[in-house]
Amino acid sequence: MSLVTWVSAGVALGSAALTGVLGYWAQRRLRGAEERSLMATYGMSLAWAAYDLQSRFFNILRGHQIDQEPGTSNGFVEAFLRRGSERERAYVRRSTVFVIAEYLGWVEILRRDVRFLDLGPSRTNREVMTRIFAVDKAFNRTKDSDAFRLFRGHQRAIGELMIHPEGGPGERRCLGYAEFSARLDDDAEFRRWFDGLLADVDGLVGGTGPAVERLTAIQHALVELIELLDPKAQRLPRFRDRFRTGPNAGG
Repeated sequence: MSLVTWVSAGVALGSAALTGVLGYWAQRRLRGAEERSLMATYGMSLAWAAYDLQSRFFNILRGHQIDQEPGTSNGFVEAFLRRGSERERAYVRRSTVFVIAEYLGWVEILRRDVRFLDLGPSRTNREVMTRIFAVDKAFNRTKDSDAFRLFRGHQRAIGELMIHPEGGPGERRCLGYAEFSARLDDDAEFRRWFDGLLADVDGLVGGTGPAVERLTAIQHALVELIELLDPKAQRLPRFRDRFRTGPNAGG
């Protein structure tokens, strides 16, 4: 084989290798852009769901604190579950379970579509997963009472049920409150997954005390997740204080 032939073959081989490398990096950049787009699409939905859930837990915890203070008895549970009208009790009971379920639904959507474990060395995505895991752990931990405990498999199951059947990757959404309520009323198998949480809300009427440790841990973990997703409070309201016990604790 002549020198010219060898040189030509080498050039062709080098060109093919270069094309392959450039193609690999182009695909990697494209995939990264797609994943960032999914985070942009889903990240704020997760943040809003986390915000609504931490807000409800904060109100329950602060209400319990108010009810322990001498001469006061108008906390959240007292006002709406003990003394509220039948309509108010029904709404608070169901909406509390809904905000838990909606949050778990968005977490499951992110697990399915964003695939954090495939994003490589992204520090932000690792931190998001760490914060999500902290919420998961607070729901699951066994050192607290059984109130509002959800094992990981149960969390995943609720998340799956909350994903709307319409929409593929990048276009998924959770069931809305009306859809959720209709399925609770009409679908016994669907409702079965939420019976325990509904009973936990009912249990608050007898006393919020047993739930305080878990709800506090979850609320704190949710606030930390929100601060990562919306660090400058540009999109979500600023009411995101960690619940504190003791005098003058509030938000």
